Amino acid sequence: MKRANPAPSTLLIACGALAREILALLERNRWSNIEVPCLPATWHNRPEPLPEGVRAKVRAAKRKYDRVLVVYADCGTGGLLDQVVAEEGVERIPGPHCYEFYSGHAAFTEMMDREPGTFFLTDYMVRHFDRLILQGLGLDRHPELRDAYFGNYAKLVYLSQIEDARLRTKAEAAASRLGLVYEHRHTGYGGLETFIAPRN
Repeated sequence: MKRANPAPSTLLIACGALAREILALLERNRWSNIEVPCLPATWHNRPEPLPEGVRAKVRAAKRKYDRVLVVYADCGTGGLLDQVVAEEGVERIPGPHCYEFYSGHAAFTEMMDREPGTFFLTDYMVRHFDRLILQGLGLDRHPELRDAYFGNYAKLVYLSQIEDARLRTKAEAAASRLGLVYEHRHTGYGGLETFIAPRN
């Protein structure tokens, strides 16, 4: 019997902060022939190496895969990542922030229009709040810096990808720690799922 041709192979060049969610989607949907070499999650806070790091991965992968997708928002590169994407002829998930592709453009715009001083958390950021925010910004050692970093914020919105009461409790505690009004919105995986879904 002649075997069917395998599905096109796909490489997802992804932020380490999205690894857990991407792997959950691959397992849930039983998507095969998709590989996910994640780049350091620390680039989420310091994106200077990101554009050229993505370029190197793209160039190493182009001849090996039928499809190469960049699973990064702009992430503070000021358009430099989009320049790399255009020059290398690959596709990036739309949006300036992961918050937008989780919530959807319309919902994200509505939240920002209603309260421009909104600080967002995702599941990843809630799980690692102490390391990323408190320790990363030095607030554990110098709580007086809170106003310097968050004085212009009024609200913390937790955009959850999974339903987890422990994460909601931790997110609410984070809002209290930062002196911000708390709001929770369950987004699921949003545009992340539709972007990486295999295409015929």
